[in-house]
Amino acid sequence: MEASGVNQWKIGDVKITRVVESERPWDGTFILPDGTAENVRKESDWLYPAFSDQDGKLRMAIQALVIESQGKRIIVDTCIGNDKVRSNPEWNKLQLPFLQDLQKIGCSREAVDRVICTHLHIDHVGWNTMLKGGKWVPTFPNAKYLIGGTEWDFFSRADDPFLKDPVEDSVRPVMAEGMSELVDDGYRITDEVWLESTPGHTPGHFAVRVSSKGQNGVITGDLMHHPIQCRYPEWDDNFDTDGPMAKKTRRAFCERYADSGVLVFGTHFALPSPGKISKKDDSFRFSLAG
Repeated sequence: MEASGVNQWKIGDVKITRVVESERPWDGTFILPDGTAENVRKESDWLYPAFSDQDGKLRMAIQALVIESQGKRIIVDTCIGNDKVRSNPEWNKLQLPFLQDLQKIGCSREAVDRVICTHLHIDHVGWNTMLKGGKWVPTFPNAKYLIGGTEWDFFSRADDPFLKDPVEDSVRPVMAEGMSELVDDGYRITDEVWLESTPGHTPGHFAVRVSSKGQNGVITGDLMHHPIQCRYPEWDDNFDTDGPMAKKTRRAFCERYADSGVLVFGTHFALPSPGKISKKDDSFRFSLAG
């Protein structure tokens, strides 16, 4: 595994490029009730400065990861999106240069072959669609959008606006155009890229596995939001649909990949982003890839 640029890495023949929509320190309690400044500073010996700041805030990103594998361009999660009406004022009707940044890495909207939705939360599906002529239309006109069947069963029936709104403007429009496919655990996008079931944060949540030429990587989605959850996999997460299951999934994920050499890409981890999990006492640590 090698880093070929600030935002780009290679796993065997597979290239993974980070496209950031936004990045900043967050008050940890927004996501983790135990993510107080005091608790974050206690872990500063391994979190600071890459994943926390001097004030004990958690450095986090909202980003997409573009995978290039066997001639296919695959986008994993599409952030918040522009023009979307959202209850969080910081996410409401954004006007950010995400598509221009995508173009800068040599990936036009038309060049995307697959869009993977690890789950259907608001900050993972936004750029599935864009506003054109007052209508939400698929952003990536030549792509197939891959959505978990279990995930769709849950979100398509949701009444809570937090769950329902992004489905209405960012998922249903691509389904109406016949551009989606409902998929299950183990679904392979290429011989080098496939989906791995990691339920709890949402019922049908996926991680994305990458393997090429004996090198391996995994994209977490939101089974964890921040590296501190390697140290404390049983901490509550405000956005987990099924807290007990999510905690089991986090610990199992850490057990599976600890000391394995697998490069872990946290979907919300701030730059430099990828690293490796190691066992430490009765828990785990995350360290940046060397």
